[in-house]
Amino acid sequence: MKRVYPSILLVVFLSIGLMGCSHNSATDFVIVEEENVTSDSVKPRLAVEIKVDGDTATVLIDTDLKISAQNYGSEKVNGEGHIHLYLDNGEKQGVKQKSYVLENLEKGQYVVRVSLHNNDHTPYGVTETVEFEIK
Repeated sequence: MKRVYPSILLVVFLSIGLMGCSHNSATDFVIVEEENVTSDSVKPRLAVEIKVDGDTATVLIDTDLKISAQNYGSEKVNGEGHIHLYLDNGEKQGVKQKSYVLENLEKGQYVVRVSLHNNDHTPYGVTETVEFEIK
């Protein structure tokens, strides 16, 4: 009986230690996202431009990626997919067209990050970051 007790303690301590390693932060997400790029993926081109009009900014996305709203979230098809857009490291917006309007912005500096993704959300490894100002 005395030999079983240390074994049980070892299992309990290892379990607690492993549970402490399972955190997931926004920073971890970005790193994992980049690690999921597969070598057989095509690399579409990407250029991003911001047009500001008053308190509205229109993000114009120039890419040769075939944007596929109907296949969003489905099986991966090389050369096809959608866009992930982040304003100031905020929540991800899944974009299914080549422009996106940000409305009612307060005066100040902003950063937009745009990345290209397969239908199944795996990244192509193509990202562009653009800064702009609302005056």
